Amino acid sequence: MTKSTQEAARLRKHYEEVVKPALLQKFGYKNVMAIPKLTKIVINMGVGEASQDKKKIEGAVDNLTAIAGQKPIITKSRKAIANFKLRENQIVGCSVTLRKTRMYEFLDRLVNIAMPRIRDFRGVSAKSFDGAGNYNMGLKEQIVFPEINYDKIDKVRGMNITICTTAKTDEEARALLEGFEVPFQK
Repeated sequence: MTKSTQEAARLRKHYEEVVKPALLQKFGYKNVMAIPKLTKIVINMGVGEASQDKKKIEGAVDNLTAIAGQKPIITKSRKAIANFKLRENQIVGCSVTLRKTRMYEFLDRLVNIAMPRIRDFRGVSAKSFDGAGNYNMGLKEQIVFPEINYDKIDKVRGMNITICTTAKTDEEARALLEGFEVPFQK
């Protein structure tokens, strides 16, 4: 078992032994399958300047590959927008979807390593739920992850992280994420 698999197993074990019983007690579900769980984590990195220079996307793809542990897909524009000098099917960013083991490993690194390294960090906003139990957050710079070599980055880029759950309400999703020790603002 590799180190990353042990970390993921640790977080999955924490969910099964601590988070799941706590959610069952708090919300009183009649069926254990109704207990919320994580389904996927999607990481998006927009690279607007890639529409003018195609080499800009390579740095973003390398960074996202190092952070996520798998190769991202390159996203293209769906329609032309003249004000942004954007044509249809031009490269605008990259995205990666994490599930199962990699998802738990990424969440573990995000909460325990990356978030404490964010400058002036006071917790993530509790207002970023979408009403269906999913959580969105943004990072202003990719250098908070230890996998990124500071000397090799071409530009500091932000990213959007979406945590998808099976929770029906925002309250259930927040309780699930608090079980994973996501630091919310007070």
